[in-house]
Parts: sequence; C-alpha cells; structure tokens
Amino acid sequence: MNRILKLFLIFAILIIFTNLSAYGVNQQNTINNNEYPSFDKVEPMIDNKSELIISGSVEKNIEINLDNCIKISLGNNPKISAAFNDILAADARIKQVWANFFPSISWQTSYTYLKQLQLSDAFGRNLQFSYYLAGQATLQQMLYDFGVTQNQATIRRLSYDEYKKTFESVVNDVIYQTKDAYYNLLLALENKRIASDTVENYQLFYNQAKAFYKSGTNPKVDVTIAETNLSNAKLRYIQAENSVNLAMAKLNNVMGVPYMEKYGVKDRLKYKPVYISFEQAIDIARESRPELKLAELKVEEANQTVKLAKKSFYPSLSFETQFQKGGKSWWSNDGYNIGGYLIFPTINVMLIRNEIKEAKYLYDKELANAKDTQNSIYLEIQNSYLKLDEKRNQLPYAILQIKQAKENYELSFGRYKVGEATPTELKDSEATYEQAQLTYYNALYEYNSAKAELEKSIGKNLSGDYDCVKLDND
Repeated sequence: MNRILKLFLIFAILIIFTNLSAYGVNQQNTINNNEYPSFDKVEPMIDNKSELIISGSVEKNIEINLDNCIKISLGNNPKISAAFNDILAADARIKQVWANFFPSISWQTSYTYLKQLQLSDAFGRNLQFSYYLAGQATLQQMLYDFGVTQNQATIRRLSYDEYKKTFESVVNDVIYQTKDAYYNLLLALENKRIASDTVENYQLFYNQAKAFYKSGTNPKVDVTIAETNLSNAKLRYIQAENSVNLAMAKLNNVMGVPYMEKYGVKDRLKYKPVYISFEQAIDIARESRPELKLAELKVEEANQTVKLAKKSFYPSLSFETQFQKGGKSWWSNDGYNIGGYLIFPTINVMLIRNEIKEAKYLYDKELANAKDTQNSIYLEIQNSYLKLDEKRNQLPYAILQIKQAKENYELSFGRYKVGEATPTELKDSEATYEQAQLTYYNALYEYNSAKAELEKSIGKNLSGDYDCVKLDND
C-alpha cells in the first residue's frame, strides 16, 4: 500500500512539473498580438528598383547626371540671377556719371502776384502787379570739370568690374554646392542599395533559421534572433529611403527648382583620381579665383577715391542759354540770355582735408583686406588639398575592408547553413559587412566632395592637363 501511494505521489508531481514547465514555456513565447502584431502583418513594401523616382502628378522617364544638374543650377538658382542684375545696375550707374557731359533741358511756367513793401513805403502808395511767365526754356551744358566726372566714372567702372567678379564667385559657389548635393544624393542612393541588400541577406538568414527550426535541428531562439535582425534591417531601409528623399530635396533646392518633376539618376559614386601639385593649385587660383581679382579691384577703387577727394575744390566750366516769354500778360514780351560760367564749389578746407585723410585710410584698409583675402584663399586651398589627399589615401583600405568583410560573411553564412556557426556569429559578420560598405561609399563621397571643394578654392574645374585618370571603380 505504501509503495502504491509513493508511486502515485511521484506520478502526480511529474504531471504538475510538466504542466508548470509547459506553462512557463508558453508564457515565454506568447506575445500579445494586439500590442505587438506579427511582423508579416506590418512588413513594409521594399522597392528594389535601381532607378530613383520622385512621386509627382505625371510619370516621366527623365534621367540626369552631374552636368545636367550644373546646367539647371546656372539657369535657375536665384543667387545667380541676383548677382547678374547687380552687374546690369552697375553698368547703368556708369552711364549716370557720364550723363554730366550731356545737355540738360528744363521748362518753367508760372504766375506771380507781387506787392512791394519797401517801394510802397518809399513812394507812399501801394505798388502791386502781376507777372506772367508763359514759358522759360533753359539749356545747360557742362563743358569741363577738370577730370572730376572722369574720375567718378572710373570708380563706377571699377565697381562694375567688382560686381562681375562677385558674379563669378557666386557661380563658383553654386557649382560647388550643386556638386556636393549631387554627390550626397549618390551616397544616399548607395546607402539605400546597401540597406536593401542587407534586408535580403537577413531574409536568407531568417529562412534558413526557420527551416532548421521546423526540422528540429535548431531551437526557436534562432528564429527569434533572425526575425529581430530582419526587422531592424527593414527599419534601416526605411530610414535610408527617407535620406534619399531629403538628399533629392536639397539638390533640387540648390538647383533652384524645388518642385522639379520625377527624374532618375544615371551616375554612381566613382573614384576618379586627380593628381595636381600644391604649387599648381596656387598658380591656377591666382588666375582663376574671382575673390583675388575682386580684392585687387577694391584696392584700385579706393585709390581712385583718394584722387577724387583731392579734386573737391576743382571748378567746373559750363554753358547756359535761356529763353523767356511773358511779362504783364502771358504773351506781352520775350527775352533770352546766353552765358558761360566758371563755377567754384564752396570750399571748407577743414572738411576737404579730412575727406582726403578718410579716403587714404580706406585705401590702406583695402590693402590690408586684399592681403587677408590672399591669406584666406591660400589657407582654403591648403585645407582642401590636404583633405583631398587624405580621402584618396583612405580609399584602398576601405576597399580592402569590404573584401575582407564580404569573405567573412560568406564563410559565416556557409558555416551556419551546415550548422557550425551560431546566429550571433552570422549577425556580427553581416553587420561588419554592411558597415564596411557604408564606410567605403562614405569615403567615396568625401573624396568627391573634397575634389569639388578644391575646384572651388582654385576657381576652376580640374580637367585636361591637371586631371590624370588611372582607375574607375564602382
């Protein structure tokens, strides 16, 4: 009897333990689907198309490259339009100065009623009368002002040349911004492609883990790990896709066409080595960088202002003729006068002396500014040149990292397929491979951006004798 009771108690304990274990397992693997639905239910649609399309009202198969983007920027960027209108306004100001040598004509018609106070007291009666002026035509012509107008016109012409150089500087800056935005878009597209490939790799991992679980080879935790990795990869893909849209919006804004319709991108990030010495870069900048020419023009303008200030006391020689019709009635009489005049300005020695001193100080200031501009451009070229050299030297190692990471991932996935690798090992190898690709394309973007920055700093595109292409890699 005691033996039977003991067997019954052992059997009951085993049943309770089994139920508790099952309950614990179920509690561990049961998920509230209302709060955390199955990933298959919320799985985003992944676009694997190689061509980027921006949504719009009309479907168009338009493809652009960097040259197209630069042309669009030059034709639509509002900064360029504003700088060009400054040139036109400066040209009009030159003609305004030369207008001093053109005749001026005026016309006057009036009626005047007079009551003379002094004469009325002297004669003992009120003297009142009306004066009619049917018309008075006056012609004035400045003959010579001893170089004042010519000096003013020279200053305006220098200002006109300054606006031309400013226009060139704006164009140079817009081209650089377009290049950088375009390369940033290419980087975003590469990141999106990498994110898409990563999703595919983790999908293979998930399918393999699921197959192992169904066959009873591996535990459910492998499927959970693979499912989590796949979900994270899809989240990164969504972020990469949004980065493409943001990069596209930035490029469109730089080009001055924020509402541009759909288009595809032809190019991919490539390595195009450029070999140019630092001395060559400086020589090119001396001839091509508009800011250097602009600084020289400002120095000359300040010098002309000093000369103009010294002419403040110069007279002007002019001719004037006048014809009048009027008198006691509108048409009762007529008259005219003709004369030549040598007109001296009102001279304030203290004022003129300090105006000349001010002009001289401003001239010295522009000399210092020109030197500062030269130093700043030298530093800018040096920074961009060293940055380009650094990014060029990084690329071979970035390529090597990709090859090593890819080989490591393929070995890990092969080991996992035969049951020798753990999910953690496979995940680490995939993450390393993904990061190696991102690092490589980011290095490519930085290299191309540094090249565009160097071109901006010297004021000229690197081509021809300065551009030596040896390698062209995707």
